[in-house]
Amino acid sequence: MFSRLCRDDEIVPKNWSGIRQAGVRCAANAVIVLANMNLGGCGDAGSKGADLPADRPVLVQRVHFAAQIEPRTLVAVIRPRTESDLSFRVAGKVTRRLVDAGQEVRAGEPLAILDATDFQLQREQADAEVRAARSVLDQASADRKRGLELHLARVQPEATYERQRATEDQANWRLVRAERALDLANHALAYSTLAAETDGVITAALVEPGQVVAVGQTVMRIARLDEKEALVDIPEPLLHLAHASGAYLTLWTKPDRHYAVRLRELAPAADLVTRTYSARFSLLEPNPDVAFGMSASVTLPGPAGPKVARLPLSALVNTGTGPGLWSVGSDGELAFRPAHILRYDSTFLLVLSGVAEGERVVALGAQKLDAAQRVRVLNEISP
Repeated sequence: MFSRLCRDDEIVPKNWSGIRQAGVRCAANAVIVLANMNLGGCGDAGSKGADLPADRPVLVQRVHFAAQIEPRTLVAVIRPRTESDLSFRVAGKVTRRLVDAGQEVRAGEPLAILDATDFQLQREQADAEVRAARSVLDQASADRKRGLELHLARVQPEATYERQRATEDQANWRLVRAERALDLANHALAYSTLAAETDGVITAALVEPGQVVAVGQTVMRIARLDEKEALVDIPEPLLHLAHASGAYLTLWTKPDRHYAVRLRELAPAADLVTRTYSARFSLLEPNPDVAFGMSASVTLPGPAGPKVARLPLSALVNTGTGPGLWSVGSDGELAFRPAHILRYDSTFLLVLSGVAEGERVVALGAQKLDAAQRVRVLNEISP
């Protein structure tokens, strides 16, 4: 059959160059004939395969309805609501410091003591002044009583009696002044011992024995245990979530437990450096597991509203009858679901209705699909 592919003038060429050209043309004709034979033999099988559409690979995502604005979590630090600086009300030299930082104390418990020698001497001096004033008053009262008897008997002039009565009044007021001085000396002696005014924990001890302190100088810092707060810095775009109810706190050491909190204080102005607003959230129920200084997270829930499904924009299909989504069955079959779209943003669309919770929809490749087509799920994207 190969000989029929060449003309008679090519079979018997006149020279060697002609023989080579004739051989090339004969080989080319043979290749063309064989290719036509192969195509003709497999034409029936190819036409049968074209009738069956191949499974198209797609990415899917399960529908999950949630709040329109997702909860936001912010870093927080546990702080006391009330933290007071303690100081002596008198100046002196510290002789003893009875507590250390981190120690819990009760109301009335002594914390530090000053040298009380001078205060004791002042108290003794004031007590002596009171006794002398009381003695003078007793003498003046006796003179006034005798002067009154003589005045009534018309033996003593009235002017003398008036002077005796004024002397008694002066002695009485001197006694009052001496008693007040004694009270001040007693107070100063009592102030030489610094005591806790409430139950709490010492967060700072700023003096050491032998140190001389001035009046009002901070020597201790105490935090009350009755109310604890979470200190949070809120970015400006999230300020509208700060007042929403349902906020809760999670300790980093116990992430599986939630503590209800409520906004108590919000700074009126933003920080000049971070441009955030300082906020304090009070713990609604005191708990001994929550200690000062612990790291925590405060979760701010979004405002109440209809729940939506957040899907990528590539899942949206619009064939001219309205927006919709391709739903994928367990066997790879497709079903078009008309959807009610609430809002679009740069990367997502918010679906109000049209699909069910947990239903699988095509997230990528939806524009290339047809209802009669079957798909093969390559991967499932997390909501």
